[in-house]
Amino acid sequence: MKQFAWLALLAAAAFEVGGDAFIRKGMRGEGIFPILLGCLVLSCYGVAVNLVRWDFSKLLGVYVAVFAVVSVMTGFLVFRESVPPSTWIGLAVIVCGGCIIQFGGFLSSLF
Repeated sequence: MKQFAWLALLAAAAFEVGGDAFIRKGMRGEGIFPILLGCLVLSCYGVAVNLVRWDFSKLLGVYVAVFAVVSVMTGFLVFRESVPPSTWIGLAVIVCGGCIIQFGGFLSSLF
């Protein structure tokens, strides 16, 4: 995968996590402004993820793995949440699935 695709997927994940965080903040008493800002940021996610020109199923399949990593790491590093071992294991399974989607064509050509 080219560097541009990785950067676009990472940006999309950051927009999605950030947009959700703004909406969550607004719904927990901060008012309408964070909710509206969250909606704007989430629309940036939609643009960023579609900058990568892959088949839709491959694009979103790999993106889910990137999003999962960014989500868990944001909870852990930014929000200082305690992440249980089951979440780390689940994250590893999701990342393995993303790798199968991304590199499955290469692997099937070997057999």
